[in-house]
Amino acid sequence: MTPANDTFLRALRREPVTHTPVWLMRQAGRYLPEYNATRAKAGSFLALAQDPELCAEVTLQPLARFPLDAAILFSDILTVPDAMGLGLSFATGEGPRFARPLHDEARVRALTVPDMGALRYVFDAVACIKRALAGRVPLIGFAGSPFTLACYMIEGSGSDDFGRVRRMAYARPDLLDRIVDINAQAVTAYLDAQVAAGADALMLFDTWGGLLTRSAYERFSLRPMRAILGALRPLHDGARVPTIVFTKGGGGWLDAIAACGASAIGLDWTVDLAAARARFGASVALQGNLDPLVLTTDPETVAREAAAIVRAAGPEPGHVFNLGHGIVPATPPANVAALVETVHNVSREILRAGRP
Repeated sequence: MTPANDTFLRALRREPVTHTPVWLMRQAGRYLPEYNATRAKAGSFLALAQDPELCAEVTLQPLARFPLDAAILFSDILTVPDAMGLGLSFATGEGPRFARPLHDEARVRALTVPDMGALRYVFDAVACIKRALAGRVPLIGFAGSPFTLACYMIEGSGSDDFGRVRRMAYARPDLLDRIVDINAQAVTAYLDAQVAAGADALMLFDTWGGLLTRSAYERFSLRPMRAILGALRPLHDGARVPTIVFTKGGGGWLDAIAACGASAIGLDWTVDLAAARARFGASVALQGNLDPLVLTTDPETVAREAAAIVRAAGPEPGHVFNLGHGIVPATPPANVAALVETVHNVSREILRAGRP
């Protein structure tokens, strides 16, 4: 069923729209007091993420405040390696941690694609969110990229430089190849199941691909993402669900990313959007790319900077407004309201006039 507001899906297909659609990475999160209340009710982040009804509740919270053009599944990228038996936990103030990271070759060799039944709670959440949305806007499903998942799986936690992972890329590339290949198979099955449960679009979050050299990025990050995009099952009518690939720090590799088979490329805030549109806008949609810290300033600054991005994108089809990374917890909700209003109003003016 086509959502009542399908502007986001039309933009991903580079079709004409009446306004630039806007959604935000981490749009359901700690900047919202209602989210913090729901998380406290759940008792922990993991308990929240594993409760389909509560996932639906927090997914819809930002849509109750702001006229956003898409919802995104509330979950975490590390659900997949957790289902592989690595033992995920979240310590207060420390972020994610695995009890059984891939610190030796034996564990890497033993790694297998998990049974998707272990992730049933995610697919139940997708179905629950779709019912709650009642056809208002599209729902985005997502997964971490194979390399980004590998970073946490090998390191065992977050890191400033993921040195263990990068050393493996140089000294034992065969082991890293195996990890990302297993992850690619798992992520393909995971995303297919999200679509079967009702997701209208899919996004791959390649948060740490920008740590790599160009050749290593091609091998360990882009290649497995390309494999996922090529292996996703078509819908019953043969169509493909629209897809977005976002590599933070990937601005120097946009030529390769644009050819990976995704419907859209996510851009971080360091990329010149106008130049990217001129170079790639005829072949893929572009998503982005406001610096998230702009949202921690004031409504006037937010409106000015958001309008500049909308003008840089221009009137041609194929732009989805988003941040260059996720919303930070210090963001005042009033600034998000100013952002959404500005994007919608300025883009309508530009599209009516047919020029920036």
